[in-house]
Amino acid sequence: MRKPLWIVMVMITSIIFPLSASLAMGKHSGEPAQEKTAIILASFGTTEPAAVKAITNIQNHIKQAFPGIPVKLTFTSNIIRDIWKERQDEAKKWLDQGIPEEVLYVKNIIATFGDLLEDGYKNIVVQPTHMFYMEQSYDLSQYVNAIRSIQTVKERWRPFGKIALGRPALGTVGDRYDYHKDMQAVLKTLAADADMAKKQDALLVYMAHGNEHWSTGIYHEAAKKMREMYPKVVTCIGVVEGFPGIDDINRYLSDFDRGKIILKPLMIVAGDHAINDMAGDEKDSWKSILTKAGFEVTPKLEGLGSNDEFARIFVDRIRDAAKDSGISLKAVN
Repeated sequence: MRKPLWIVMVMITSIIFPLSASLAMGKHSGEPAQEKTAIILASFGTTEPAAVKAITNIQNHIKQAFPGIPVKLTFTSNIIRDIWKERQDEAKKWLDQGIPEEVLYVKNIIATFGDLLEDGYKNIVVQPTHMFYMEQSYDLSQYVNAIRSIQTVKERWRPFGKIALGRPALGTVGDRYDYHKDMQAVLKTLAADADMAKKQDALLVYMAHGNEHWSTGIYHEAAKKMREMYPKVVTCIGVVEGFPGIDDINRYLSDFDRGKIILKPLMIVAGDHAINDMAGDEKDSWKSILTKAGFEVTPKLEGLGSNDEFARIFVDRIRDAAKDSGISLKAVN
C-alpha cells in the first residue's frame, strides 16, 4: 500500500537530519577522526650532504610509526636554509648526489605550516630534533605559539585546530616530563659507544653544540650520568659554544694516563662542526688539541640521527605531544 506523502517526508527527514548533524559535528567540533593530522620534523639542519641521512633516518622512523601521516621537514637554522637556497641554482648537481628535494628546497617553519594549511591539515605535531631546550627550541616554540594563538571571528575559519610541540631529545624545562628520565632514555642508546670504548680501553669524549645564551649544564650532568651507567668507561662531554669547552675537557683529561680517546659528536648530524671543529686537521680542532696533549685520538663521524635506537626516541616524543593535545595519530582518508 502506498504511504501518504507526509509520512515519506518524515521518514526521509529522520534519516537525513541525524546524518547531516553528525557530519557537521565532525567538521566543526575538532574531532580528531574528522580532521587531518600532519607532523613537522624541525631540525637545526646541516649543509653536509653525507650528514643529511641522519635527519632522514629519523624522518623515516617516524613515517614507519605513523603510516599515512605526512612528516614534513623544516630547518630551524636560518644560515643553513640560506645555503640550501643558494644551491638551488645548481639543483641537478645536488639531486644527483642523492639530496632529497625536501632538503634542497627546505622551507622555514611558517612556510611549512602554510603548505600544510593549503593541503587541508588542521592538527599539527611539531617535533624538534634539538638536543635540549635552548636557543633553537625556544625560538621554535615562539613561532609555534604565535601560529597557535591565531583567532578568527568565526571559529571555523581558524587556520588550525590543535597544534602540539614535542620536547627535545634530552627533555625540556617544566615539570610535565622529568628530564632526568628523558636523559636516561637517550644515554641508553649510547651503550654501543661505551662498549666500543671499553673494548679499546679508551676514554669516550663527545662534542655537543651548546650555545652562548643558555646554560649548557645539561651536558655536564649527562656526562656524570654516563659514568654512572657505564662505570668502566671514562666519559666526558664538551661543547662548541658554552661550558665545558675543549680547554676544560683537556684539563679534565690531564688527570688520566695518556692513552686512547674515541671522539664522537653528540649531535643529530656529523656536520660541519664534527668534520672541522672536532675531527679536522687544523691546530685548533679537538682532535689536534687532544693529540698534542699526548692522546691517541680516533674520531667517529656519525651523528646520533643515524643511531636507530636514538631516532626512535622522537617517535615516543611525538606520541606524548599528540596525547597531551588530544591529537589523533591515525591517518584520515
